[in-house]
Amino acid sequence: MNELVLFNDKKVRRVWDESNQKWYFSIVDVIEILTDSPNPRKYWSVLKTRLKKENSELTTICSQLKMQSADGKFYNTDVANTEGLLRLIQSIPSPRAEPFKRWLAKVGYERLEEIENPELATKRMREIYKQKGYSDEWIEKRARGIAVRDELTEEWKKRGVKEHLEYAILTAEISKATFGMTPSEYKQFKALDKPKDNLRDHMTDLELIFTMLGEASTTEIAKKKDAKGFPENKKAANEGGTIAGNARKELEEKSGTKVSTKTNYNELPEAQIRKKKIQFNPETSIDDTGKE
Repeated sequence: MNELVLFNDKKVRRVWDESNQKWYFSIVDVIEILTDSPNPRKYWSVLKTRLKKENSELTTICSQLKMQSADGKFYNTDVANTEGLLRLIQSIPSPRAEPFKRWLAKVGYERLEEIENPELATKRMREIYKQKGYSDEWIEKRARGIAVRDELTEEWKKRGVKEHLEYAILTAEISKATFGMTPSEYKQFKALDKPKDNLRDHMTDLELIFTMLGEASTTEIAKKKDAKGFPENKKAANEGGTIAGNARKELEEKSGTKVSTKTNYNELPEAQIRKKKIQFNPETSIDDTGKE
């Protein structure tokens, strides 16, 4: 998947690497924006040579991927992922790069603060979601869901489950048993087509609640059964998800409403959708003025 992103009104080429599940950006495109160089390719060549002489590990975080050039053809292009790009910016001696360096210093300082006082990380997380248009009610459930997820992954780590791939498989197992869909299928169901779209950031209150129930149940079962390794934890994941799945089906039967919805918050923020539902509740037909 190749895309163009705008940065200071200029285009930067990027490509999604399936093997690493990360975006990679054209280094030359970024250098063109952050320097006054009339020849960004030459600028990068000189900078790369200097970094090699200094034995900088920055040269090892750069790789090559096929990217489309101005002539429409695809060529091997020097690229870096987000982390590598931010580190590379720090080595560019240009006035245009200074604002980014100051921003990186600020982010680094805030991260150190959060390590010393974890409550600050939670507070900032809530502020970010608020700025994105989420309601306090939704943010509370999302924050609780993050805590439940962290408890589960800590339990997996202690029980010998390997991070990344095995975590993803177990998560899919819970989701399939809870909602009848794996996370990737759920993203398709909600029309979330961007690789970096976070499924849980587009879940409704009930979807978040049943996600928490599935993961909390899995944690409890893994503890009680003292599950060891991937196979035993996969069984626990299926059982935990099934508990949530059965509860979901019972609620749907009693309420006559599906828990899983196609709702996403790409076009309209969650808080606005919530407000519309309150203002135009079909059960009461009362709008925000109180008139029926």
